[in-house]
Amino acid sequence: MPMTTQPDSGSILPYIPQRNFDNATLAERIYQNLREDILSNRLLPGTPLQEASIAAALEVSRAPVREAFRKLEAEGLITVFPRRGAEVSSLSRKEFLDAYRVRQSLEVLAIQLAAPRLTPTDLKELQRLHQEMVERTVQGDIDGFFKANRAFHDLFVDRSDNLKLQEIYFPLIDQMGRYRLPSVTLRGGMERSVEEHYAILQALRKGDAEEAARLLKEHIAVPQRALEVDDKLEVVLRSDGARNLPGDSFS
Repeated sequence: MPMTTQPDSGSILPYIPQRNFDNATLAERIYQNLREDILSNRLLPGTPLQEASIAAALEVSRAPVREAFRKLEAEGLITVFPRRGAEVSSLSRKEFLDAYRVRQSLEVLAIQLAAPRLTPTDLKELQRLHQEMVERTVQGDIDGFFKANRAFHDLFVDRSDNLKLQEIYFPLIDQMGRYRLPSVTLRGGMERSVEEHYAILQALRKGDAEEAARLLKEHIAVPQRALEVDDKLEVVLRSDGARNLPGDSFS
């Protein structure tokens, strides 16, 4: 469930139904809620998180909240300050570029492996997902666009028939949800992304794995190149207004 901002203090509190959870289960639920909201950018970098406030809102001890914080800190998602609470960790330019470069290498390999294995049913599904992206673009539905976009890329990773690649790729992509906001600003728009996906789809229909890989590599490189030219990541990450930029997209 999404986190809610309390108007009186500005603290972020998870909404978790009041049930009889033991501490271990409750700690996991708090962790999962916070993690989801951080990765989806509902909690932006720099957002304060107060252990005591969360515990009070849930009417539980601070122990499960503290355990959730420990797990989030171990993943690098929050920074804990002794006696001062915690905040959602910032993203650096290097982290952004590193993640995109790894993603690019993995997806290019995946599409090269998947292309010969794609069935008519797979191609039909890619067409459906592309049409979904078109419709979401017309509607200005960025979240809907992201979902169809993610499914488009996931399909050929699934069809790569390389379990090790998938083991690395899917957790990375989950973590890269945090990069949606900077990608919104760094990419030229949903319309451009729709066109790029269509070109990739056409290459796959022709059975041209190398052309599909080339187009995909170029597609993923767009936010990287924009950031390499103009380092505006911190500005984007600190801007609530970036949430609703019209016509832009995550690759």
